[in-house]
Amino acid sequence: MAASERISKLLTPIEYLKGVGPQRAELLKKELELFHFGDLIQHYPFRYFDRSRFYSINEIQADAYYVQFKALLKNVNLINAGRVKRLVAIFQDNTGSMECVWFQGITWVQKALKPGAEYIVFGKPTVFQGRLNFTHPELELSGTENKESASFQAVYSSTEKLKTRGLDSKGLGKLVKQLFSEIQPSDIPEILPASIIQKYKLLSRFDAIKQIHLPENETVIQKATARMKYEELFITQMRILGLKQGRDETVQGLLFPVLGDKFNNFYHRHLRFQLTGAQQRVLKEIRKDTLSGKQMNRLLQGDVGSGKTVVALMSCLMSIDNGYQACVMAPTEILANQHLISFTEMMQEQDIRVSLLTGSIKGSTRKNLLEELKNGEIDILIGTHALIEEHVQFKNLGLVVIDEQHRFGVGQRAKLWEKNQHWPHVLVMTATPIPRTLAMTIYGDLDVSVIDELPPGRKPITTMHKFDSQRLAVFGFMKKQLEEGRQIYVVYPLIEESEKMDYKDLMDGYESISREFAPQYQIGILNGRMKAADKDYEMQRFVKGETKIMVATTVIEVGVNVPNASVMVVESAERFGLSQLHQLRGRVGRGASKSYCILMSGTKLSAESRQRLKVMCDTNDGFEIAEFDLKLRGPGNIEGTQQSGIAQLRLADITKDKQLLTLAREDAIVLLKEDPRLQAPEMAPLRNYLDHLKKDIGSWSRIS
Repeated sequence: MAASERISKLLTPIEYLKGVGPQRAELLKKELELFHFGDLIQHYPFRYFDRSRFYSINEIQADAYYVQFKALLKNVNLINAGRVKRLVAIFQDNTGSMECVWFQGITWVQKALKPGAEYIVFGKPTVFQGRLNFTHPELELSGTENKESASFQAVYSSTEKLKTRGLDSKGLGKLVKQLFSEIQPSDIPEILPASIIQKYKLLSRFDAIKQIHLPENETVIQKATARMKYEELFITQMRILGLKQGRDETVQGLLFPVLGDKFNNFYHRHLRFQLTGAQQRVLKEIRKDTLSGKQMNRLLQGDVGSGKTVVALMSCLMSIDNGYQACVMAPTEILANQHLISFTEMMQEQDIRVSLLTGSIKGSTRKNLLEELKNGEIDILIGTHALIEEHVQFKNLGLVVIDEQHRFGVGQRAKLWEKNQHWPHVLVMTATPIPRTLAMTIYGDLDVSVIDELPPGRKPITTMHKFDSQRLAVFGFMKKQLEEGRQIYVVYPLIEESEKMDYKDLMDGYESISREFAPQYQIGILNGRMKAADKDYEMQRFVKGETKIMVATTVIEVGVNVPNASVMVVESAERFGLSQLHQLRGRVGRGASKSYCILMSGTKLSAESRQRLKVMCDTNDGFEIAEFDLKLRGPGNIEGTQQSGIAQLRLADITKDKQLLTLAREDAIVLLKEDPRLQAPEMAPLRNYLDHLKKDIGSWSRIS
């Protein structure tokens, strides 16, 4: 059979599988997105029932999932309780008796049951009126059992609509069994190189997939699942590393050969502090990239307060020294303004033009700024998404710095590059630490730099969890800090009252804080619904120290720098994710004073919320927090990963399969180093498979 015919078998529409038909096919498409034979094959089971074990009736517990037992059918009774009928059968073995109950299909079940016969009963035990029973169990006469009754049985996810058409887990299992009776091993060809299969003694692709669905025993399930998990991770790494390889080969990077006056003057005369070893290392890595002739695509990770901003500025100076402009794109106006203030302060008395472009800059000011940008009079442009508007034209853009990149979609970032005849270097910065496993999967095509040490003098922040009942004590602590001349953030999760969730809202909190602290201390308020000018006014009052307490929503989550703020109070802290809590905590601890983060919550907390708050109190390490967050929530929910388009894993879990991921990445690196174009004969299946997947990626690989 030709390769094209083999592939076409898996592309057969699902309605042509025996037992499906047009109506069931429509439901399978709508409910589970199963369009072809191949989709059904990839609808893997999420659990297995061990049908090889039989329980005694006295062993069965109420919390058991699904169990089976052998017993004699003693009697059958039809009970009429008002409008509700139920059929009750009593089964007995030598350890006790068990009721089985049916509310539907009563007539058919009653005719089929044979009192005095021995049955195999399979189902989920439930409790009704204080007694253990089975509702609508599966029954088979002992001695006539099929293979399923003595093996591991796959359990598939289904939906209520599918169940009404007989496509519950068991119904889907029958379709899978039918499918494997219609296909051959040649319909699921091998894609992994023989060298890798031999290296790890892997099952064939066909056998692995078949054993996942129709397993012979638990050992084979483990082998089959491990093989397919490895394949998913390996293919993901081949795609990611292939993107990087393709970009390096096709995109010519700008050369920054000069480390000139702008950079050296700032570094030797105007930098007011000593760079940490980590900052120096990262700058060397960036310098090396800009001399390589390849486009830099570097992810810079650094915990809150680690000094990413000065690295970004010095990278911009490298660009300017070589006759190019630079731009810094931030997700909010507040953060863009903060970058402008930081850049301006650090470059006092230097002949470098830094400008700001946000949505609130309009009229002649905006027109003049755009003209100067196009003429090359502006060296560094800092802004929000306004930078990607069509009429914003650079004369010669050499470097793009993207801060908190997960807040920008891939398409938005692409628009920046379209403004140039050449591709600028790209430095992506994040203060949200990304666990190594996630970075290998989501950002595997970027070179990663980490600033893993804080500047000298930064004191660790003490984090405490307090309940609402301890609020008076918290107010007392806040007053002591204010008396010492410090400033305080109080952050709320909601702007207006919610009837469904009993959380303090911002306005209620503002009034409560005002009653306790005004008029002795000035109190400001900040939320996302305020006009940009009003937000900026309130923030500047806090920066200048005029406002002592800032009551805010999470608009102050990133970028705001007020060294005198020493206390962060987070209300309803259980409502925030770990990443958000860590970012909020990073707003304090920026000055010489000892700083504190107080996490307020009610007493009714879920186990997960308690875990989150405990982790925050136990560690200040952003990477440790990120690893825990990944374990807790899974990769699909971590900020920014949804837009990757690559980490679509059906079986593998990067939080649990770290070892497999590492092996897969190492193997992919070695393979691409030895055979970059996969031209060896044994690589043909893998090359064809990757070419097929490439159609989904497009040309966005160049934009980090």
